[in-house]
Amino acid sequence: MGFVDEFMAFLNKHKVVGLAVAFIIGAAASKFVTSIVTDLVMPIIAVLTPAGDWRAAILQVGPVKFLIGDFAGALIDFVIVAFVIFLLVKYAVKEESK
Repeated sequence: MGFVDEFMAFLNKHKVVGLAVAFIIGAAASKFVTSIVTDLVMPIIAVLTPAGDWRAAILQVGPVKFLIGDFAGALIDFVIVAFVIFLLVKYAVKEESK
């Protein structure tokens, strides 16, 4: 068995090509969902908050500055992205079972 045959057997056995395609699609989906959160959801939240630019909120304790707004924004982004991915996976699994 030659090197190329051995390499192709490895790719087929471990389904590397499918994993690579899934990774690329996942990265594109992540960009899409992040764009939805950043461009559509967060401006609505910014309008609803009294100060408007809530991502710039800072909590200062002595000389230490905690970027509370940035952390809250990242947390909200994560929750929304995780929820959308959950819905997509739930839909995909439901379609597979049919």
